[in-house]
Amino acid sequence: MAAEGWRIGVDLGGTKIEVLALDSQGRERFRRRLSTPQGDYEATLATIRQLVVEAESALQMSASVGVAIPGSLSAATGLVRNANSVCLNGRPLQADLQSLLDRPVRLANDANCLALSEAVDGAARDARLVFAVILGTGTGGGIAVKQRVVAGLNGIAGEWGHNPLPWPEADEYPGPLCWCGRRGCLETWISGPGMAARHAQATGETLKAQEIVARAAAGDRAAKITLERFVDRLARGLAQVINLLDPEVIVLGGGVSNIGYLYEAVPACWEKYIFSDHVATRLLPALHGDSSGVRGAAWLWE
Repeated sequence: MAAEGWRIGVDLGGTKIEVLALDSQGRERFRRRLSTPQGDYEATLATIRQLVVEAESALQMSASVGVAIPGSLSAATGLVRNANSVCLNGRPLQADLQSLLDRPVRLANDANCLALSEAVDGAARDARLVFAVILGTGTGGGIAVKQRVVAGLNGIAGEWGHNPLPWPEADEYPGPLCWCGRRGCLETWISGPGMAARHAQATGETLKAQEIVARAAAGDRAAKITLERFVDRLARGLAQVINLLDPEVIVLGGGVSNIGYLYEAVPACWEKYIFSDHVATRLLPALHGDSSGVRGAAWLWE
């Protein structure tokens, strides 16, 4: 049987696909993860269907389905575009899932789902306008206003990671080559791999972002310089968002968001780039952590 207000969210990630079921009160009732079939579109569809079937079997009822994807749907064609999981690009993912699951399915960019989740019942639940950032293997942004996703006319609202680094210094121009084909995208500077690449470029050391942060905390001078340059670049990028949208809350998700130092250092740095005499915008970690995307997918059905 179908239950009013019960929702299933699916987070289609590059390494894992997660399903979550929420009851009418927003309480978690089922959760499971499976590995993402690498580069295999048909197997990806089958995995999503398997997880939804398992969730509904456990619940003994059907539910609405929303899916967070690493890209967006073209407003012109309905096909997936801009996904770093390239097997999705050019595919009618929404239509295929609706056929497989025999019901309407809502899809949204994973950063938009993060914004929605945190706006509904997360770190930004009392905020009217929320900007959410995914800082992980890539860099994405999403917008929620009054607990609704803002996708935009062209379906690209919040595509912040593929804008250029603002106010570049001489050694930052034209910037590293991005997978999207352009140079200097924010993603090449402030993602986890971006931090690691910039550190390697400056020092010759091959370290992951978490290792750089740990070394900086231990007093390593080169790691401290890398971290401070990362803070300044993130502050510049977010200052541009504040100048455009003036959000009440900016929420960070993704692996890099676990760096606690950012939440004091970035606001202390961004004021010199913001066109205001006072900045009240709060920078907060996602309350639901890496579960925010799948929760936001479930909340795509109001």
